Amino acid sequence: MLHDCISITGLGSVSPLGNTQTEIWKHYTKNTHSFQSKKIGNNTIYTAPLSTTGAIAVEALKKSNSKYKNLDNSVLYAILASRIAIENAGWTSENNFGINIGSSRGATTLFEKYHEDFLKNQHAQTLSSPTTTLGNISSWVAHDLQTSGPQISHSITCSTALHALMNGIAWLQSGMASKFLVGGSEAPLTPFTIAQMQALHIYAKKEATYPCLSLDLEKKRNTMILGEGAAAICIENGEKPNALAKIRGIGYATEILKHNTSISAEGICFEKSMRMALGKKAPEEIDAIVMHAPGTMKGDLAEYQAIKKIFCNEIPNLTTNKWKIGHTFGASGMLSVELAILMIQQQQFISIPYLNEGKKPAQLHNIIVNAVGFGGNAVSVLLTKD
Repeated sequence: MLHDCISITGLGSVSPLGNTQTEIWKHYTKNTHSFQSKKIGNNTIYTAPLSTTGAIAVEALKKSNSKYKNLDNSVLYAILASRIAIENAGWTSENNFGINIGSSRGATTLFEKYHEDFLKNQHAQTLSSPTTTLGNISSWVAHDLQTSGPQISHSITCSTALHALMNGIAWLQSGMASKFLVGGSEAPLTPFTIAQMQALHIYAKKEATYPCLSLDLEKKRNTMILGEGAAAICIENGEKPNALAKIRGIGYATEILKHNTSISAEGICFEKSMRMALGKKAPEEIDAIVMHAPGTMKGDLAEYQAIKKIFCNEIPNLTTNKWKIGHTFGASGMLSVELAILMIQQQQFISIPYLNEGKKPAQLHNIIVNAVGFGGNAVSVLLTKD
């Protein structure tokens, strides 16, 4: 439960949709996805890489500082998103803000590269340890932004970014910090990471107009596709006049493990986290939900069952961005927050083109954002316009 309103005063991201809010919103208003064919071994699969503008920004960042050329993409993406967010908020290094940017997988590209080199040469490269630790992300962001506040990186699989948000709020409400930069970053488009998802039999196999059928509850196959990117927001205690949106509730829940990957068929963790995020707000006050909906048959349905249990016959408008940008693991929750913020700002609901559209909400004042990771660790955030 929140003791006070939390204002989101800055937002930044780099993703398959771009790295400026104008470019990102333009992509959201189109019924097209960001997937590209990628050759992995003998197979051709879909992935969602950074946009052209995002990729150019990453290369420019590498060239701007000799120290950055040895960093993993997960760190570089976080630096870019964080720069945009604090510029958006008007923060400077003098603000001495805290940082919590997590990742599900961390330095996948470098780790696989270093391990392959080790198997070949039987010795580890000098920077193999410091450039692949998870704490590397927030530490380098802090170095880049020249802030000396607390620095935290963690992994709670696919709900990592929203757990970072929860942690940042705890710091603010404890009085131990006045400002926090929170988010997630992921660069998982590597052969071994993709192979892991294929081994779970959840990766999309079929070419189609919409390869990832996220939130299509009638699909007969799993259609998850990996994407990459990072997103970060600036949060501050209280009502701020420059707030992009406000956090009025946050909830969390963890299920007892019955399987290494799945949550319960009823989505118990989602039901608990959403009820906690709602607080005293009535279910009928919610205008929309940005779902986690990874594009798997069981995952999408479990979350929907939890929503039905809370909202009964008055289910809010449901959406997700994974049909468009894929599943970005630890960054996905904050990219969903970005979508919610943009919809609140633009007062326009972004629907899913292959689903039957219901009546669109007359207003977008209250939006819930969900995320969950392997093992059923769900987080729900209630965002409001006012």
